[in-house]
Amino acid sequence: MATAKTEKFTEEQKRMATLTKALGHPARIAILMHLININSCVCGDIVEKIPLAQSTISQHLKALKKAGIIHGDVEGAKTCYCINPKVWGEMKVMLNQFFGKYTGCC
Repeated sequence: MATAKTEKFTEEQKRMATLTKALGHPARIAILMHLININSCVCGDIVEKIPLAQSTISQHLKALKKAGIIHGDVEGAKTCYCINPKVWGEMKVMLNQFFGKYTGCC
């Protein structure tokens, strides 16, 4: 029986790929930058700050939430989004270690 291609990689490699894939669109970076700049949770005003349709913003929020980078808590008829500090810290350590391993060549 064939094995899944992802089984050939470490858990760390798969986790880093999941997190960086979630960062792989300018709209998602803009959403995260907005959350960082306001330094609080956002309930509904992301569409006013990012020049995309509400449905498009929702898809990007879904991708960030699926990766665990943000939380989405329902408050009444709105969902409030915040950066997940645990995953943000995990991502920071992981990427710092990754980039720190390169010492140059040539």
